[in-house]
Amino acid sequence: MSASPNVVKQASAPSVWSLSAITSWLRTQLFSSPFNILLTLLSVWLLFATLPGMIDWFFLNSTISAKSAQECRNVTGACWAFVVEKHRLILFGVYPYEEQWRPLLATLLLLGVIVLSGVRRFWNLSLLLFWLVALGGAAVLMWGGILGLTHVENSRWGGLPLTLMLSTFGIAFAFPLGIVLALGRRSEMPAIRTLCVVYIELIRGVPLISLLFMSAVMLPLFLPEGLTIDKLLRAQVAIILFAAAYMAETIRGGLQAIPKGQFEGADSLGLTYWQQMRLIVLPQALKIVIPPLVGLFIALFKDTSLVVIIGLFDLTQAAKASLVDQAWRGFSIEIYVFISAIYFIFCYSMSKYSQSLETRLSTEHQR
Repeated sequence: MSASPNVVKQASAPSVWSLSAITSWLRTQLFSSPFNILLTLLSVWLLFATLPGMIDWFFLNSTISAKSAQECRNVTGACWAFVVEKHRLILFGVYPYEEQWRPLLATLLLLGVIVLSGVRRFWNLSLLLFWLVALGGAAVLMWGGILGLTHVENSRWGGLPLTLMLSTFGIAFAFPLGIVLALGRRSEMPAIRTLCVVYIELIRGVPLISLLFMSAVMLPLFLPEGLTIDKLLRAQVAIILFAAAYMAETIRGGLQAIPKGQFEGADSLGLTYWQQMRLIVLPQALKIVIPPLVGLFIALFKDTSLVVIIGLFDLTQAAKASLVDQAWRGFSIEIYVFISAIYFIFCYSMSKYSQSLETRLSTEHQR
């Protein structure tokens, strides 16, 4: 009678945490060469030199219960009480104080539909319905004017909801536009190809800050008299156009990586051009470029902070506004650490999801 395969496997497998395994890992990863030994020693020294002081400042000597700025000044560590005092201004900007439950609920709606979009079970037409409901609900909550909600001009929107809206709409509209531009640049029709090339190279040749200035200052000069476009909408269009150009080049790289045999096989099946793209080519191309695309999404989320220069109260500008209070001068580090943590949570979540999605799609392909 033979032993169970699982029992044999467990008996023969070495312990992951055995001394020899740990020694081997340290030797190969940290002490494999004189240069790596030097880097390891420098890293250990840097940790010992900075980590104790950071722990003291962040946690041991900090305070979160101080009642005034004077109490904070008597503390040698961080004054998190300042963040507690100004958190509503940082998160919601100058939105009416008594109505700030509305941007909070709108933010939760957007985050909910974004998380739902990451579940593959909902990758069907029902997801479009969820997006329409979430976007419509967020618009009603932010603007008001119906259902007994007071009207709030979007000039008073700010903080995290505005940052989330600019990045969400920017990604949602720039992604399909980038696909169209990538396909247009590879088109066999000279007029369409030239138009796409000119657009992509022109937009990629200027920084986002220039497009925001042009949308805020120059665009109104070209509009007919009496016609105005909201500043927030102009900034959103500039972000979409800027992101689409970069996404187009990334997606074009994925299209070029598809073997020619895939196109020939699609032609042999009698598929039309759009059927080839939708069913065969684009799914493979987009899977290839998941890492650089997510990198662009993360960069776009952080670049929304540039709307500060045209007077929009995004998360960064709202944080700056909290520093105007003379009584709390001198605690700017705590505020910037707080908003940096918010940016890190969002960016790290996108990065980890892209890694899991890439691994899952790669495993399915191997099967």
